[in-house]
Amino acid sequence: MDQLAAMKSFRAVVETQGFSAAAAQLQISHTAVSRQVQQLEALLGVQLLNRTTRRFALTEAGQTYYAHSQQILDQLEQAAFAVTQHQGKPSGVLRINAPMSFGLEELSFWLPAFLAAHPGVSVDLVCNDRFVDLIEEGFDVALRLAYQLSDSTLVVKRLAVCDEWWVATPGYLRRHGTPQVPADLAAHNCLVYSLMQKATQPHFIGPDGAGHSVTVRGSLQANSGIALRAAAMAGLGLALSPAFLVHREVARGELVRVLGDYRQPPLTLSALYPQSRHLSPKVRALVDYAAEHYRTPRW
Repeated sequence: MDQLAAMKSFRAVVETQGFSAAAAQLQISHTAVSRQVQQLEALLGVQLLNRTTRRFALTEAGQTYYAHSQQILDQLEQAAFAVTQHQGKPSGVLRINAPMSFGLEELSFWLPAFLAAHPGVSVDLVCNDRFVDLIEEGFDVALRLAYQLSDSTLVVKRLAVCDEWWVATPGYLRRHGTPQVPADLAAHNCLVYSLMQKATQPHFIGPDGAGHSVTVRGSLQANSGIALRAAAMAGLGLALSPAFLVHREVARGELVRVLGDYRQPPLTLSALYPQSRHLSPKVRALVDYAAEHYRTPRW
């Protein structure tokens, strides 16, 4: 038995609160983690964890062993870091998760330059719009756009703010009129992002600070901002879109922004990554590159 590996597995189980999450973090199988913890208990002659079908709890012996093993593993990590910090060039596979539209429209724009600047790094990019557990699924870092992030044990680095704009083509506005106040949206074909909470009941803050709410409806809802942009570009209706998706079309006059004096909650772009005493060079490189890139967002 590799006692050091077993100690790492035990610590990961405690800190991630589960065998599956520990296995994902260590990039080994659930069976291997379970076997290592069992072997460790056999070696020590004590039970470290009280297990049930759904959860576990540390025994008194487990609490004592966890405290000591944490110190030992931290000291080993510090020793390794002290030796390698002078050669700390970013390297290895960097697994990134990002929202689909953002990954296609933004991340793909600057990721080639990041890779050119860090030739020792290769990227595994996964884009989707579902909630992703970074530790469970083995991601190094996630880029997320959200009105508000839920509490978690992840480190959050805020990169930029992205407003959302109501947009339509000049032709649509000529045919149906330009909304002047939020209430006017009720008379328009509004294209709705289906994953947004209260998508059909947007709330605005007016120039005077007063709140305005309206119920909207339309002929299309979609879970893709790119699909909604395409529908707006086709003259189908008004779409609420993140600025990063439509700023080029607005600059070219292909889409027109309306209700610009009425604010809605902005999206915050953040980088999230698991806590670690020493952030790996590849993650640090990506987070620093993104922070510099979004110091002045393109939109």
